[in-house]
This record gives sequence, structure tokens and C-alpha cells, in this order.
Amino acid sequence: MRDTLFISDLRDARGAAIDLLIAGGRIAAVTPAGSTSSDMPGLAGKGRLLLPALVEAHCHFDKTLWGQPWRANSAGLTLRDYIDNERRILRGLDVPIAARAGRLIEHCIAKGSLHFRCHVDVDPEFGVSHVEAMLALRETYRDVITMEFVAFPQTGLLIRPGTLGVMEAALKLGVEHVGGLDPAGIDNDPIRHLEAIFDLAGRYGRGIDIHLHDKSELGLWQIARIADFTEERRYQGKVVISHAYCLGQAGPERLARIAARLAETGISIMTTAPADGPAPPVADLRAAGVNICMGSDGIRDAWSPFGTGDMLERALFLCLRFDWAKDEELAMAFDCVTTGGARVLGLASYGIEVGAPANLILLPAENIGDAIARRPQDRLVIAQGRIVAEDGRYLAAG
Repeated sequence: MRDTLFISDLRDARGAAIDLLIAGGRIAAVTPAGSTSSDMPGLAGKGRLLLPALVEAHCHFDKTLWGQPWRANSAGLTLRDYIDNERRILRGLDVPIAARAGRLIEHCIAKGSLHFRCHVDVDPEFGVSHVEAMLALRETYRDVITMEFVAFPQTGLLIRPGTLGVMEAALKLGVEHVGGLDPAGIDNDPIRHLEAIFDLAGRYGRGIDIHLHDKSELGLWQIARIADFTEERRYQGKVVISHAYCLGQAGPERLARIAARLAETGISIMTTAPADGPAPPVADLRAAGVNICMGSDGIRDAWSPFGTGDMLERALFLCLRFDWAKDEELAMAFDCVTTGGARVLGLASYGIEVGAPANLILLPAENIGDAIARRPQDRLVIAQGRIVAEDGRYLAAG
């Protein structure tokens, strides 16, 4: 490994030819191509596009079946059916989380994702075993990625006695965020649910990330209550609502009011750009000042056999979902899988600027739009100044 790396003949997002100097794991200089003389060992960029590392802002690595034989989806029709089916499958697995999630993490690194928010299941049955496994994996990859965790009550919070205590135990182990799940639709007591998670988060000084699948009026009403709690508890900028399908069902005037409230309270919205059903109207929300991030959610698990862990593909899904084709629209989608996620994860220094950590992707594309449209697989990934993946393969750190 080298402390210094000079890469010549790159292109920035605007198409300008540049050279890049990395020193001490950070970007030391970005200069016009050929303007910097250097006799140090270098790497030929070959005109590749230079982009910041991708941000996976919502995933469930502890439940993945990555690398396992094909498993037909055996769930019923309802959300509760899917939850119960997943529990049956997880009980029967004999491959540890370290093997399944570890392989998936390395795959995601090779795709260019270096920053993750992972929701980890906690409940009275599994206790904090999933959390302990994921904490160990974070330590394994700590020199390559940043990964923060959400204690996620997948089987319900109030309806599963003892879950709140397990969530508190997870926070004591170092989990950064308190999760929620459909305060009305799953727990059947939205106010008590929100009181419980805001109390817990406030007591330990942690963030909040709430899965909200409830649609239509019930979902919109809960978003208003989440905003109320955020204001009352002075939790501005510390709350994320994941999925929030109901925002795609609000009329223009109502959406404008809700968006203004979300922007005022600093509540971010995470979307996977679902292929069917309602989805948060990303362009309208962003225009109102709401931060939007994206995630893969489950990747090849008991819920679905799909998912590649490629956040450029997720940006493509967003473009397809909203029929975006203009360069400025593709750039907006890219922002959702980079800067929008970086804001949610609280990355202090992110992007391609002098002094920022050198967490980068190099790929053969003309610009951001071309990168999303073609999603070249021969990506060179740099983490903290070191090359960690090349041609779709993770290179073992060391």
C-alpha cells in the first residue's frame, strides 16, 4: 500500500480533464490534466470518470441470503405474512451472518458503495445476536467502509413485550439509531410507539429511523405526528422516515404543506424507488428543501430474490420510476445515492474536494448520466486512499 497516489487523465462530473493527488488517505489536489508534474509512481486514469463513493442509506445485511442457493418466495400476501415467513426462514439457516453479510458487503464495495446505514433486527427471540454479528463485521471492514446501525423492531415494538428492552441493550452495545415500524399499522398504538422510540433515543442521544409502510390517510397522519414529536423533542435533523409511500398519495396542495413541514423539521425521506404503488415524489420534495436518500432495502432475502447492491442501479430505478431522462434529472438521482445519503449519515467531509477522505470510484463513462444509463461494471474503487476493488472484484484489505 502507498501513502501517496497520483492518478492522471481523469474526468470530473462536468467532463473536464483532471489529475488527482491523494496523500494520507485524503484528496490532496485536483488539478487540470497535465498541469502537475510528478515523478512519483502513478496510475493512468485513461479518461475515466471520477465520482464520490456511493451511499447505501437503507439496507438489511443481517437478513440477506446472499451466496445461498435459490429460495423460492414462500410468503403470504400481507406485511405480517412476510414478517412471519422471514422468521421461519431465519430460524432454519445454518450459515452465519458473518458469511452471508460479509460476502454481500464485499460485493457492495466492489460496486462502489463505501458508506452504509444498516437496519439490524432486534427482538426477544434473537435478542441482540444480529447486532453483535454486525458489530463484528463492522470491525472487520473498518479500514474500508463506514457503517452505522439502526436497532430495528421487525416483529413489532409494543406488540412484542420485551422488545424495547432489547433495543436498549443494542444501544448500549453501540448502535447509533433507534428504529420504528408502522406505529399504527403494526403496533396499533402510534402515539405510544412514538413516545417509546423518542424517549429511548433522547435518553441515549441517538438518531431515529422509522419504517413507514402505512399508506393513504393513515400514513400521512403519522408523518404529521412524527413531525410533531420531532419539534417537541427538539430532534430536528435527527429523524429519517423510510419508504413513506403515502407521500405519493397526497394531492399537490397537501403535499406542499407536508413538504414544508418536513423541511422545517429537517426530517429526511428514504426511498427505494418502488416499481409499483405510490412513492414519495422526489423532485417535488427536493424542491421544497427536503433531503432525499436512497437504499436497496433487502438484497436477496426472504422478502425478495432480487437486488444487486448497486446504488447506480438504484439511481436508475428512480429515473425509471419518475420517467426522468434529462441530464439534470439524472444528476438529481445521483445526488440521492451520494450527497443525500451522506447528509443522513452525517459524513463530516464528503465528496471530491481537497481535504476530503479519498473515497472514490473511477469508471469508464462520459458523465453522471452515462454512468447511470450504462452502469459499467469495471469500476476501480478507492477507500481512504487505497484501491480496494477493481473490475468488479473486492481486493482483500491488508
